[in-house]
Amino acid sequence: MQLGIYFDLRDPEPWRVGTDRVHGRALEAAEEADRRGLRSVWLSEHHLFADGYLPQPLVFAAAVAARTRTVRVGTAVLLAPLRPAIDIAEQAAVVDQLSGGRLELGLGAGYRVPEFEAFGVDPARRFALLEQRAVEVRALWEGAAVTPGPLQERPPIWVGAHGARGARLAGRSGAGLLSLNPELWAPYLEARALAGHPLAGLRVSGPLSVLLADDPERTRALVAPYAEHQWATYDSYAHEGAPEGPLTRLFAARGAGAPPPVRVLTVEQAAAELTSLGQRLPLGHVFLWERVAGMPDVIAERHVELLASGLAPLLADAEPTHPAAVPNAMAPEPVPRGDRR
Repeated sequence: MQLGIYFDLRDPEPWRVGTDRVHGRALEAAEEADRRGLRSVWLSEHHLFADGYLPQPLVFAAAVAARTRTVRVGTAVLLAPLRPAIDIAEQAAVVDQLSGGRLELGLGAGYRVPEFEAFGVDPARRFALLEQRAVEVRALWEGAAVTPGPLQERPPIWVGAHGARGARLAGRSGAGLLSLNPELWAPYLEARALAGHPLAGLRVSGPLSVLLADDPERTRALVAPYAEHQWATYDSYAHEGAPEGPLTRLFAARGAGAPPPVRVLTVEQAAAELTSLGQRLPLGHVFLWERVAGMPDVIAERHVELLASGLAPLLADAEPTHPAAVPNAMAPEPVPRGDRR
Protein backbone atom coordinates (compact mmCIF):
# COMPACT_ATOMS: atom_id res chain seq x y z
CA MET A 1 0.00 0.00 0.00
CA GLN A 2 1.48 3.30 -1.12
CA LEU A 3 0.17 6.57 0.30
CA GLY A 4 0.01 9.89 -1.54
CA ILE A 5 -1.72 13.24 -1.78
CA TYR A 6 -4.34 14.61 -4.16
CA PHE A 7 -4.87 18.14 -5.51
CA ASP A 8 -7.72 19.99 -7.25
CA LEU A 9 -6.19 23.49 -6.77
CA ARG A 10 -9.42 25.28 -5.85
CA ASP A 11 -9.38 28.90 -4.71
CA PRO A 12 -12.95 29.61 -3.56
CA GLU A 13 -14.18 33.16 -3.18
CA PRO A 14 -14.73 33.26 0.60
CA TRP A 15 -11.07 32.37 1.24
CA ARG A 16 -9.44 33.45 -2.04
CA VAL A 17 -5.65 33.90 -2.01
CA GLY A 18 -4.96 34.03 -5.77
CA THR A 19 -4.28 31.31 -8.30
CA ASP A 20 -0.55 31.98 -8.30
CA ARG A 21 -0.43 31.37 -4.56
CA VAL A 22 -2.57 28.22 -4.80
CA HIS A 23 -0.36 26.75 -7.52
CA GLY A 24 2.88 27.73 -5.83
CA ARG A 25 1.70 26.32 -2.51
CA ALA A 26 0.74 23.04 -4.19
CA LEU A 27 4.17 22.67 -5.76
CA GLU A 28 5.75 23.29 -2.37
CA ALA A 29 3.47 20.65 -0.85
CA ALA A 30 4.43 18.18 -3.59
CA GLU A 31 8.10 18.79 -2.87
CA GLU A 32 7.47 18.29 0.84
CA ALA A 33 5.58 15.05 0.17
CA ASP A 34 8.53 13.86 -1.91
CA ARG A 35 10.98 14.82 0.82
CA ARG A 36 8.94 13.07 3.49
CA GLY A 37 8.78 9.81 1.56
CA LEU A 38 5.18 9.76 0.41
CA ARG A 39 4.79 7.69 -2.72
CA SER A 40 2.55 9.67 -5.07
CA VAL A 41 1.02 13.01 -6.06
CA TRP A 42 -2.29 12.97 -7.96
CA LEU A 43 -4.12 15.72 -9.86
CA SER A 44 -7.79 16.08 -10.66
CA GLU A 45 -9.55 17.91 -13.52
CA HIS A 46 -12.66 20.01 -14.07
CA HIS A 47 -13.48 22.97 -16.29
CA LEU A 48 -15.41 26.20 -15.75
CA PHE A 49 -15.65 25.87 -11.97
CA ALA A 50 -16.05 29.28 -10.34
CA ASP A 51 -13.42 28.40 -7.73
CA GLY A 52 -10.65 27.78 -10.27
CA TYR A 53 -10.55 23.98 -10.23
CA LEU A 54 -7.49 22.66 -12.09
CA PRO A 55 -8.41 22.33 -15.80
CA GLN A 56 -5.18 20.88 -17.22
CA PRO A 57 -3.71 18.18 -14.97
CA LEU A 58 -0.94 17.05 -17.31
CA VAL A 59 0.39 20.61 -17.52
CA PHE A 60 0.59 20.77 -13.75
CA ALA A 61 1.94 17.22 -13.60
CA ALA A 62 4.92 18.40 -15.66
CA ALA A 63 5.63 21.07 -13.04
CA VAL A 64 5.34 18.49 -10.24
CA ALA A 65 7.64 16.16 -12.14
CA ALA A 66 10.28 18.86 -12.46
CA ARG A 67 10.14 19.70 -8.75
CA THR A 68 10.24 16.14 -7.32
CA ARG A 69 12.50 13.11 -7.49
CA THR A 70 10.76 9.94 -6.32
CA VAL A 71 6.97 10.36 -6.03
CA ARG A 72 4.78 8.86 -8.71
CA VAL A 73 2.88 11.61 -10.56
CA GLY A 74 -0.69 10.74 -11.46
CA THR A 75 -3.95 12.08 -12.87
CA ALA A 76 -7.16 11.17 -11.05
CA VAL A 77 -8.69 11.70 -13.36
CA LEU A 78 -7.94 13.27 -16.73
CA LEU A 79 -11.24 13.66 -18.61
CA ALA A 80 -10.35 11.51 -21.59
CA PRO A 81 -13.45 12.12 -23.78
CA LEU A 82 -12.55 15.81 -24.05
CA ARG A 83 -9.24 15.17 -25.85
CA PRO A 84 -7.98 13.24 -28.86
CA ALA A 85 -5.98 10.15 -27.96
CA ILE A 86 -2.87 11.50 -29.68
CA ASP A 87 -2.98 14.62 -27.49
CA ILE A 88 -3.23 12.56 -24.31
CA ALA A 89 -0.50 10.17 -25.42
CA GLU A 90 1.94 12.93 -26.37
CA GLN A 91 1.42 15.07 -23.26
CA ALA A 92 1.58 12.06 -20.96
CA ALA A 93 4.77 10.84 -22.64
CA VAL A 94 6.41 14.23 -22.06
CA VAL A 95 5.46 14.07 -18.37
CA ASP A 96 6.86 10.55 -18.14
CA GLN A 97 10.14 11.69 -19.66
CA LEU A 98 10.35 14.78 -17.41
CA SER A 99 9.69 12.68 -14.32
CA GLY A 100 12.20 9.98 -15.13
CA GLY A 101 9.45 7.38 -15.63
CA ARG A 102 7.07 8.20 -12.78
CA LEU A 103 3.76 8.76 -14.61
CA GLU A 104 0.47 7.18 -13.54
CA LEU A 105 -2.17 8.07 -16.17
CA GLY A 106 -5.67 7.96 -14.68
CA LEU A 107 -8.52 8.51 -17.15
CA GLY A 108 -12.20 9.19 -16.46
CA ALA A 109 -15.47 9.75 -18.32
CA GLY A 110 -16.58 13.01 -16.71
CA TYR A 111 -20.18 13.96 -16.06
CA ARG A 112 -20.66 17.75 -16.21
CA VAL A 113 -22.57 18.77 -19.33
CA PRO A 114 -21.12 22.31 -19.75
CA GLU A 115 -17.63 20.79 -19.93
CA PHE A 116 -18.65 18.57 -22.83
CA GLU A 117 -20.39 21.48 -24.53
CA ALA A 118 -17.27 23.64 -24.22
CA PHE A 119 -15.22 20.96 -26.00
CA GLY A 120 -17.90 20.08 -28.55
CA VAL A 121 -18.30 16.51 -27.29
CA ASP A 122 -21.56 14.60 -26.87
CA PRO A 123 -21.84 13.61 -23.19
CA ALA A 124 -23.94 10.59 -24.14
CA ARG A 125 -20.80 9.12 -25.73
CA ARG A 126 -18.53 9.69 -22.76
CA PHE A 127 -18.14 6.04 -21.73
CA ALA A 128 -17.54 4.84 -25.27
CA LEU A 129 -14.98 7.61 -25.78
CA LEU A 130 -13.27 6.82 -22.47
CA GLU A 131 -12.84 3.18 -23.46
CA GLN A 132 -11.53 4.19 -26.88
CA ARG A 133 -9.01 6.58 -25.36
CA ALA A 134 -7.71 4.01 -22.87
CA VAL A 135 -7.11 1.51 -25.65
CA GLU A 136 -5.83 4.03 -28.20
CA VAL A 137 -3.32 5.69 -25.89
CA ARG A 138 -1.79 2.32 -25.06
CA ALA A 139 -1.67 1.42 -28.76
CA LEU A 140 -0.03 4.73 -29.68
CA TRP A 141 2.68 4.16 -27.09
CA GLU A 142 3.30 0.54 -27.96
CA GLY A 143 3.28 1.22 -31.69
CA ALA A 144 5.90 3.95 -31.28
CA ALA A 145 3.47 6.37 -32.95
CA VAL A 146 4.30 9.01 -30.36
CA THR A 147 7.73 10.62 -30.47
CA PRO A 148 9.22 10.92 -28.03
CA GLY A 149 7.46 8.04 -26.35
CA PRO A 150 7.22 7.48 -22.61
CA LEU A 151 10.30 6.51 -20.65
CA GLN A 152 8.59 3.56 -18.95
CA GLU A 153 8.23 0.38 -20.95
CA ARG A 154 4.53 0.24 -20.08
CA PRO A 155 3.27 3.31 -18.21
CA PRO A 156 0.33 2.46 -15.94
CA ILE A 157 -3.08 3.45 -17.31
CA TRP A 158 -5.98 3.58 -14.88
CA VAL A 159 -9.71 4.11 -15.37
CA GLY A 160 -11.75 5.78 -12.65
CA ALA A 161 -15.09 4.16 -11.87
CA HIS A 162 -18.05 4.92 -9.61
CA GLY A 163 -20.20 1.99 -10.70
CA ALA A 164 -20.13 -1.46 -12.25
CA ARG A 165 -20.29 -0.06 -15.81
CA GLY A 166 -17.08 1.88 -15.29
CA ALA A 167 -15.42 -1.08 -13.57
CA ARG A 168 -16.25 -3.37 -16.50
CA LEU A 169 -14.95 -0.72 -18.91
CA ALA A 170 -11.67 -0.60 -17.01
CA GLY A 171 -11.42 -4.37 -17.13
CA ARG A 172 -12.17 -4.66 -20.86
CA SER A 173 -9.64 -1.99 -21.73
CA GLY A 174 -6.89 -3.65 -19.71
CA ALA A 175 -6.48 -0.60 -17.48
CA GLY A 176 -6.09 -0.60 -13.73
CA LEU A 177 -9.16 0.10 -11.59
CA LEU A 178 -9.08 3.51 -9.95
CA SER A 179 -11.63 2.98 -7.19
CA LEU A 180 -11.57 1.82 -3.57
CA ASN A 181 -15.14 0.50 -3.70
CA PRO A 182 -14.97 -3.25 -2.95
CA GLU A 183 -18.22 -3.83 -4.86
CA LEU A 184 -16.48 -2.95 -8.13
CA TRP A 185 -13.69 -5.52 -7.82
CA ALA A 186 -15.71 -8.51 -9.04
CA PRO A 187 -17.16 -6.89 -12.19
CA TYR A 188 -13.72 -5.47 -12.97
CA LEU A 189 -12.04 -8.89 -12.70
CA GLU A 190 -14.77 -10.61 -14.68
CA ALA A 191 -14.57 -8.13 -17.57
CA ARG A 192 -10.79 -8.25 -17.55
CA ALA A 193 -10.77 -12.04 -17.73
CA LEU A 194 -13.38 -12.14 -20.51
CA ALA A 195 -11.25 -9.70 -22.54
CA GLY A 196 -8.20 -11.95 -22.11
CA HIS A 197 -6.16 -9.57 -19.98
CA PRO A 198 -3.88 -11.07 -17.30
CA LEU A 199 -5.09 -11.18 -13.71
CA ALA A 200 -1.81 -11.74 -11.89
CA GLY A 201 -0.26 -8.90 -9.94
CA LEU A 202 -3.28 -6.61 -9.96
CA ARG A 203 -3.91 -3.89 -7.40
CA VAL A 204 -6.60 -1.25 -7.16
CA SER A 205 -5.88 2.37 -6.34
CA GLY A 206 -7.96 5.42 -5.60
CA PRO A 207 -8.77 8.44 -3.45
CA LEU A 208 -9.83 8.30 0.19
CA SER A 209 -11.81 11.31 1.45
CA VAL A 210 -10.12 11.54 4.84
CA LEU A 211 -8.20 14.27 6.63
CA LEU A 212 -5.85 13.36 9.48
CA ALA A 213 -5.76 15.35 12.71
CA ASP A 214 -4.59 15.09 16.30
CA ASP A 215 -8.01 16.24 17.51
CA PRO A 216 -10.61 15.13 14.95
CA GLU A 217 -13.57 16.69 16.74
CA ARG A 218 -12.02 20.13 16.85
CA THR A 219 -10.61 19.88 13.31
CA ARG A 220 -13.93 18.62 11.96
CA ALA A 221 -15.60 21.83 13.10
CA LEU A 222 -12.82 23.95 11.61
CA VAL A 223 -12.92 22.30 8.18
CA ALA A 224 -16.72 22.01 7.93
CA PRO A 225 -17.24 25.12 5.76
CA TYR A 226 -14.49 24.06 3.34
CA ALA A 227 -15.81 20.51 3.08
CA GLU A 228 -19.31 21.83 2.55
CA HIS A 229 -18.09 24.09 -0.26
CA GLN A 230 -16.36 21.17 -1.97
CA TRP A 231 -19.42 18.95 -1.81
CA ALA A 232 -21.88 21.70 -2.72
CA THR A 233 -20.02 22.54 -5.93
CA TYR A 234 -19.89 18.90 -7.01
CA ASP A 235 -23.57 18.58 -6.14
CA SER A 236 -24.73 21.68 -8.00
CA TYR A 237 -22.61 21.05 -11.10
CA ALA A 238 -23.71 17.40 -11.31
CA HIS A 239 -27.31 18.51 -11.75
CA GLU A 240 -26.66 20.68 -14.81
CA GLY A 241 -28.35 18.21 -17.11
CA ALA A 242 -25.92 15.42 -16.28
CA PRO A 243 -27.02 11.96 -17.46
CA GLU A 244 -28.08 9.72 -14.59
CA GLY A 245 -25.30 7.61 -13.19
CA PRO A 246 -23.63 6.53 -9.94
CA LEU A 247 -22.44 10.06 -9.16
CA THR A 248 -25.78 11.77 -9.68
CA ARG A 249 -27.49 9.06 -7.62
CA LEU A 250 -24.92 9.61 -4.88
CA PHE A 251 -25.68 13.34 -4.80
CA ALA A 252 -29.44 12.72 -4.85
CA ALA A 253 -29.20 10.25 -1.96
CA ARG A 254 -27.44 12.72 0.30
CA GLY A 255 -30.14 14.58 2.16
CA ALA A 256 -30.11 18.31 2.77
CA GLY A 257 -27.99 19.18 5.76
CA ALA A 258 -26.16 15.84 5.80
CA PRO A 259 -22.44 16.06 6.65
CA PRO A 260 -20.12 16.25 3.66
CA PRO A 261 -18.28 13.01 2.86
CA VAL A 262 -14.87 14.24 4.03
CA ARG A 263 -14.08 12.53 7.29
CA VAL A 264 -11.54 13.64 9.88
CA LEU A 265 -9.73 10.77 11.61
CA THR A 266 -6.75 10.12 13.81
CA VAL A 267 -3.80 8.24 12.37
CA GLU A 268 -4.84 5.14 14.29
CA GLN A 269 -8.43 5.30 13.02
CA ALA A 270 -7.27 5.69 9.43
CA ALA A 271 -4.80 2.82 9.79
CA ALA A 272 -7.51 0.54 11.11
CA GLU A 273 -9.85 1.51 8.26
CA LEU A 274 -7.24 0.90 5.57
CA THR A 275 -6.15 -2.38 7.15
CA SER A 276 -9.77 -3.52 7.06
CA LEU A 277 -10.16 -2.34 3.46
CA GLY A 278 -7.02 -4.26 2.55
CA GLN A 279 -8.81 -7.45 3.56
CA ARG A 280 -11.38 -6.77 0.83
CA LEU A 281 -9.20 -5.22 -1.86
CA PRO A 282 -5.57 -5.58 -3.00
CA LEU A 283 -4.58 -1.96 -2.37
CA GLY A 284 -1.98 -0.16 -4.45
CA HIS A 285 -1.94 3.65 -4.33
CA VAL A 286 -4.22 5.32 -1.79
CA PHE A 287 -4.24 9.09 -1.89
CA LEU A 288 -5.85 11.72 0.33
CA TRP A 289 -6.76 15.32 -0.45
CA GLU A 290 -3.85 17.59 0.42
CA ARG A 291 -6.49 20.10 1.50
CA VAL A 292 -10.19 20.69 1.01
CA ALA A 293 -11.18 23.88 -0.85
CA GLY A 294 -9.62 26.91 0.87
CA MET A 295 -8.64 25.10 4.06
CA PRO A 296 -6.02 26.95 6.15
CA ASP A 297 -2.37 26.05 5.65
CA VAL A 298 -1.86 25.04 9.27
CA ILE A 299 -4.52 22.31 9.04
CA ALA A 300 -3.32 21.06 5.64
CA GLU A 301 0.33 20.97 6.69
CA ARG A 302 -0.41 19.01 9.87
CA HIS A 303 -2.59 16.60 7.88
CA VAL A 304 0.25 15.87 5.42
CA GLU A 305 2.75 15.60 8.28
CA LEU A 306 0.56 12.98 9.98
CA LEU A 307 0.10 11.16 6.69
CA ALA A 308 3.84 10.93 6.09
CA SER A 309 5.20 10.48 9.61
CA GLY A 310 2.27 8.70 11.24
CA LEU A 311 0.07 6.74 8.85
CA ALA A 312 2.66 5.76 6.24
CA PRO A 313 5.01 4.04 8.73
CA LEU A 314 2.10 2.13 10.25
CA LEU A 315 1.09 0.77 6.85
CA ALA A 316 4.52 0.51 5.21
CA ASP A 317 4.68 -3.26 5.46
CA ALA A 318 0.99 -3.95 4.97
CA GLU A 319 0.37 -6.44 2.17
CA PRO A 320 -3.02 -7.05 0.54
CA THR A 321 -4.92 -9.80 2.35
CA HIS A 322 -7.84 -9.95 -0.06
CA PRO A 323 -8.65 -13.65 -0.54
CA ALA A 324 -8.41 -13.41 -4.35
CA ALA A 325 -4.83 -12.21 -3.84
CA VAL A 326 -4.53 -11.30 -7.45
CA PRO A 327 -3.72 -8.18 -5.90
CA ASN A 328 -3.33 -3.21 -10.61
CA ALA A 329 -2.74 -3.12 -13.99
CA MET A 330 0.36 -1.29 -12.96
CA ALA A 331 3.48 -3.16 -12.07
CA PRO A 332 4.42 -1.94 -8.56
CA GLU A 333 7.65 -0.53 -9.96
CA PRO A 334 7.40 -0.09 -13.76
CA VAL A 335 10.64 -0.82 -15.57
CA PRO A 336 12.11 2.09 -17.57
CA ARG A 337 12.59 1.49 -21.26
CA GLY A 338 15.63 3.69 -21.39
CA ASP A 339 15.98 7.36 -22.03
CA ARG A 340 14.79 8.12 -25.57
CA ARG A 341 15.08 11.89 -25.29
